[in-house]
Amino acid sequence: MADIQQKISEDMNAIVEEWLESGYLNEDGVFVIGCSTSEMAGEKIGTSGSEEIAETVYSQLERLRDKAGIHLAFQCCEHLNRSLVVERKTMKQFQLTEVSAVPVPEAGGSMASYAFKSMQEPVLAEHIQADAGIDIGETMIGMHLKHVAVPVRLKKNWIGNARLTAARTRPKLIGGQRARYKETIANNSCK
Repeated sequence: MADIQQKISEDMNAIVEEWLESGYLNEDGVFVIGCSTSEMAGEKIGTSGSEEIAETVYSQLERLRDKAGIHLAFQCCEHLNRSLVVERKTMKQFQLTEVSAVPVPEAGGSMASYAFKSMQEPVLAEHIQADAGIDIGETMIGMHLKHVAVPVRLKKNWIGNARLTAARTRPKLIGGQRARYKETIANNSCK
């Protein structure tokens, strides 16, 4: 287990650095995390969650939060309808709907359970419209991203034994042929 913990720590460190260097994270934006600690350990999703692995991931994401000035939202598993663990101040700022449950490894998942225990004033929110995020182990975070989601191709696309998918969002390009767009939005829409 020590070897996989070290690999996950190194992988997460590299991913956080890529996000910080990307320029895609805006201060006060929301970053959603879907995470299967089972998949990172090389097991089938939902079969062998690990709060030790969750702790490793969480500590790196705290660093991302602190350096980028973002809000973190940890997606629960389907047993809690993919609700999200957020700080109460995040819930209030974004006018999210609070739901009643406390995630545990068996219902919510190890990552959400660890985040709930580690945050200052955690709550569960029903939905969120995040600006960017990562999906570790194919946990399906798409429902929590704003329209329009754009893939972010990170150099590192595995964390431990789990596939990593990353995305950011951009404003919709609307208006048809006569419309004009800011140069940065139009040029970065499919990168």
